[in-house]
Amino acid sequence: MNVLVFDIETIPDTDGARRLDAGLAGLDDAQVADAMFHLRRQETGSDFLRHHLQRVVAISAVLRSGSQLRVWSLGTPQSGEAELIQRFFDGIGKYTPTLVSWNGSGFDLPVLHYRALLHGVQAPRYWETGDSEPGLRYNHYLARFHWRHTDLMDVLAGYQPRACAPLDEIATLLGLPGKLGMDGSKVWDAYRAGRLDAIRAYCETDVLNTYLVWLRFELMRGNLGPEGYAGECRLLRDWLVQNPQPHFDEFRAGWTNCPGD
Repeated sequence: MNVLVFDIETIPDTDGARRLDAGLAGLDDAQVADAMFHLRRQETGSDFLRHHLQRVVAISAVLRSGSQLRVWSLGTPQSGEAELIQRFFDGIGKYTPTLVSWNGSGFDLPVLHYRALLHGVQAPRYWETGDSEPGLRYNHYLARFHWRHTDLMDVLAGYQPRACAPLDEIATLLGLPGKLGMDGSKVWDAYRAGRLDAIRAYCETDVLNTYLVWLRFELMRGNLGPEGYAGECRLLRDWLVQNPQPHFDEFRAGWTNCPGD
């Protein structure tokens, strides 16, 4: 097992918006973001910004590799966007893991593509489709129907957009904590308040939910038997016990159906 579950958190790219619209010059970040949200609502009825105008402020992950299990956010709260993204792709280069996400194909990875392009981040392993390594030709990160990246939302919906479900609801139905601390719509306000630690903690609980949904998915697929599934759940529970932090403690308390409890 060599799996990297990931999630990102983003804020408006106010510098990029100023480059695209000279009329925003002289406005502060809050004013630029308000203008971006207003324009987007006029265009679509929603203030969800287009992918290339999102700036990454946190990337969190669960790594399950050999006997190793780790949950963390890349870099530090002071790390710049380029460093976070480079660390993410460097991890792929090191482990060549199966990537697991919830809506990673529709959001996280396209954002990372655009931002990596902006910063000149190198990610040769991620972009390899078999030209240099034939073994990746039929199972690489860029193909929707390959398993090298498993977007659980997309797969469980049968690749039908109208059947997609929110992670929070699926996690809650499975007896998992679901969203803790905030949701994506609150990240910009938290960032402006200097609460990057809270953003990173929230992102880490999202990847914990995603990881446990993935374990249930692997049980359903037959890649884990009941004993193997229970063992993986207990391994994570024990890791949370051994790494006490308020958000991990809250997650563990809200996880009502861990096998063996």
